[in-house]
Amino acid sequence: MTQEARIMSGITLITVPTIQYGGYFLLTSLMNQASGYMENPLRQNFFRAGHAHAGVIVLLSLICQILADAAVLPSPMLWLVRIGVPLAAILISSGFFFSVLPPTATQAGGAVSLIYAGALILQSPWSRWVLDCCVRLNPAKRIVDRWPTQARFWLEWGSSTLGQSR
Repeated sequence: MTQEARIMSGITLITVPTIQYGGYFLLTSLMNQASGYMENPLRQNFFRAGHAHAGVIVLLSLICQILADAAVLPSPMLWLVRIGVPLAAILISSGFFFSVLPPTATQAGGAVSLIYAGALILQSPWSRWVLDCCVRLNPAKRIVDRWPTQARFWLEWGSSTLGQSR
């Protein structure tokens, strides 16, 4: 794991207690009848979606830190992936929470635009990364240089076998 991946993973892991607190908040709101949480289905759905998106995208961002080490990308694009995915987790979950902040909200407020901004940020590096990794740059051939000789043999044998017409 590179130094950059360790730093970004550490920063990303700092967000985990806030996700845990969000779960605690949802649980106490569910159990407390005076909170009014159960009377507002829109708020229930948005809070639940915000909590779920935060957890899932934070996990995705930790996986992306490891995979970014193996990607063959220019440095600015690599940093866009490293920073963009955790930033998307913050923006998307914030959009869900802040758009229905008043307990009597009947429709999403202006903060819902944070959801779209986060989705756009998440989509941009992700689609470019997939395109570079799978279609144009074929990083498997470059990563294989770091593998032991036996693994390199089997990968080259499989590539030559699959490349032959039958």
